[in-house]
Amino acid sequence: MNSTLAPQLVFAVTSDLVFDQRMQRIGSSLAAAGYRVLLVGWQRPASLPLPGGVGIGYEQHRLRGWFEKGKLFYIEYNIRLFIFLLGRRAAAWCACDLDTALPVWLRARLGGQPFVYDAHELFTEVPEVVTRPAVQRVWRWVENFIVPRARLAYTVGPALARLFAARHGRPFAVVRNVSRLDEEADSLPPPPAPEPPDRYVLYQGVLNVGRGLEALLDAMPAVRGRLVLCGEGDLSEELRARAAGLGLLASGQVEFRGFVRPAALREVTRRAAVGVMLLENSGLSYYYSLANKFFDYLHAGIPQVLIDFPEYRALNDEYDVAELVPDLQPATLAAVLNRLLYEEPARYQQLAANCRRARLRLNWQHEERELLRRWEQVVPLKTQASSTVGADAIAP
Repeated sequence: MNSTLAPQLVFAVTSDLVFDQRMQRIGSSLAAAGYRVLLVGWQRPASLPLPGGVGIGYEQHRLRGWFEKGKLFYIEYNIRLFIFLLGRRAAAWCACDLDTALPVWLRARLGGQPFVYDAHELFTEVPEVVTRPAVQRVWRWVENFIVPRARLAYTVGPALARLFAARHGRPFAVVRNVSRLDEEADSLPPPPAPEPPDRYVLYQGVLNVGRGLEALLDAMPAVRGRLVLCGEGDLSEELRARAAGLGLLASGQVEFRGFVRPAALREVTRRAAVGVMLLENSGLSYYYSLANKFFDYLHAGIPQVLIDFPEYRALNDEYDVAELVPDLQPATLAAVLNRLLYEEPARYQQLAANCRRARLRLNWQHEERELLRRWEQVVPLKTQASSTVGADAIAP
């Protein structure tokens, strides 16, 4: 299809597009199928330049403003996003999570095009919202308003899809945030497990409340191995101070690497010994989550230590790629990490082998089929862009 006639899809997120691998995968898959795709995100003071080049396949734009968090950030972002969207044309508009939903829905309504909702999480049940009843009531109103108005709604895991469906009486599709199978890299033999003192435990993701990171740091003095953390967040300074107080920074046992670009992060993950994903039960969003780091660790071929929540137990019962822990006590974490790192080499190798088999089934190449099937129902590719946006009286 001629690119000038291909339907335009616009997606809005509040995240930094440099590190949002879900949106990168979605943008690439839809663009390869023949859509024109625009991802809209937020420019932060420390944001790295957007990736580009001939092979990226889709457009990106980052809005800029004065605020970085709190209610003023959300108000400013929504106003700036709506103004930006008024100057665009599209065949369909997609809001990624509730914090982008109102301006995206309004733009779709003004133009008469479909509105799509991609729930990356159960926004009304994240820890930052659950602990603030007044804020939670506002976001629940937004959810109750937005979800029934979506032509298509999908989320990242089966458990969240069932919860959304029960709450709103409408179906939610599932497009899991699964890593792309790198056939060239996966044809190579796996790297040998790092030997002491290079055996490191890896955490990748935001350094926010509810991620079990305080307990992980408290466990490290009893672990015979290093911890590498890739990411930043609201707890960045607090966690560094905690590690320093435990003597973990001076000894080199804990290393904070900050934000790492996805391509470099894949290599860091591939060379780790164990990955960790230790959410606290501080809201239904975390309890029913299916984090992308689970799949990142799996595709890197490394065993992982997971909190025993429903989605992770279901996948581990089928594929046996991790050790599940019932709690986040430092002694519990230290014991299971030491077993994997040193005490049970046969079990370690079994889990690593299971990872290499599981990634042949749990990969983006399979998942994107559902994504494309769902979007084809909303905006068929055979439909010419001119016929879908010609009646749009708002765009210049």
